[in-house]
Amino acid sequence: MDNSSAHPNGTVVFLDIFEVYSNHSASGTIDRVVTPIFYVIGLPANPLSAYIWLNRKTRANNSSAIYLGALSISHVVFLLLHILQELRYAWNISTYEGYVSCEIFNMVFCIPQYLAPLLVLGFTVERYIAICHPFAKERYCTVRRAVVVVISLLVFCIIISTFQAYFWTYDAQVQLCNHRKELHEGNFVELWTWFTELLLFGVAPLAALVFNVLVIREIRNLTSGGPAHTGAGGGGSQASTVTLLSVSFYLICTWLPYTIVYSMSKQFPIGDLTLKPEDIEHDPTWQRHLLYQTIRCIMTEITLSNSACYFFIYYTTGKHFRQRVHELLCPKRCLKTESRNHGAKQYMAVSKSGNYNGTLSTCV
Repeated sequence: MDNSSAHPNGTVVFLDIFEVYSNHSASGTIDRVVTPIFYVIGLPANPLSAYIWLNRKTRANNSSAIYLGALSISHVVFLLLHILQELRYAWNISTYEGYVSCEIFNMVFCIPQYLAPLLVLGFTVERYIAICHPFAKERYCTVRRAVVVVISLLVFCIIISTFQAYFWTYDAQVQLCNHRKELHEGNFVELWTWFTELLLFGVAPLAALVFNVLVIREIRNLTSGGPAHTGAGGGGSQASTVTLLSVSFYLICTWLPYTIVYSMSKQFPIGDLTLKPEDIEHDPTWQRHLLYQTIRCIMTEITLSNSACYFFIYYTTGKHFRQRVHELLCPKRCLKTESRNHGAKQYMAVSKSGNYNGTLSTCV
């Protein structure tokens, strides 16, 4: 939106929305202070997580590792692209404004956002099958099928993201990315946005919540007669049910509140753009909008943590993941400890009589 607050020669000039947020709302300060913290956490942590999950040893017979590795890569891409958006909207620095870069950026930026909740839903459904339908696990919970599902979800996200390349274009008049003028009169953009937002960030997390409840109920039934065992359901799986449930619930807790706040945006429209800056503090419409913008900014930062902080969930709940982190970050110390523990093991040969032609069997 264009600048100004003065009306020289009878010409109406509009307020600069960036200046309004910077001077009259805490959202700008929150954005500039909190967001870089998640960059510092997520940009090194996600590649490390992806390396561990997609390592040949980890992903062998472990379909969940495929989903978690793809999720980590998706978060890396999102955070790198988010830096460009952050420079544009939080710091008012031109980044992707251009006739081609505008369309490409808005398309590519949506792909990792759409993909993340679908990946979480994917391994949540897989965990539901493994726990609640164990006889179908060998058929549906395989590494090969996980790869096919991840690729299919990626293709689906690319297809629906191409609409953004059509919606957005560079507006030379205001020198910003904006919706195409021919789309301003209709409501197709609004309907499409609502459809994708509610489907991917509302329905998908809610569906994951339903499957999680079913998994937890089944585990409770299975373990009601003894100590709870929340491993990955047998086999060589290295991603525990606790890890997967934690990741799924974290996505639900961070995405659903923002989706609810986002859905209320029309209830808090911006005020009159022809006002003078000093009149904003006395305008009730502007004050309601600025309060909403601050709350929405807080929700945005909570949602952004979803792309940076999964590493801590993996490390806290996953024994194998924690061991691999130690091996990578402190190899000498870990190898020394492992060697010492191996040397301390005691082996004893015990002979016992058997029924095999009067021979003796030996166990070590």
